[in-house]
Amino acid sequence: MFLKSRAGVGGPGQAPRMINFEKRMRRDMAVLVLRDAPGITELLREAFGTAPATERPGLERALALVAEAGSVPDTELRARWVRQRLAAAGHEGPVDSVAAIKALRTAEPGLSLLQAVTYAREAAAA
Repeated sequence: MFLKSRAGVGGPGQAPRMINFEKRMRRDMAVLVLRDAPGITELLREAFGTAPATERPGLERALALVAEAGSVPDTELRARWVRQRLAAAGHEGPVDSVAAIKALRTAEPGLSLLQAVTYAREAAAA
């Protein structure tokens, strides 16, 4: 989206400026869960195929751990993140309390009130 040049926005002959939606996008994607379990699993399987017998038990255990980590739901990962942020902020008590939400927003200023409440409720339910 572009704005047309106007007084205070741009002078005559200047190209239109793009509206910066970056801040809005950051609010919508404050806590993004990233997973690379399939890629890690593939690398471990390749290593397992060429590994000597002495390394295979360790690689089998690593494959099991990656499968376990990859099966954790996103809501649980966000709940873990909320608890870690609150612990780092020194908050003790219910994770969905008003004090917890305030501490979470102080620790992570990019969170909107709605996001903080949603994440706190998820953490309380998990």
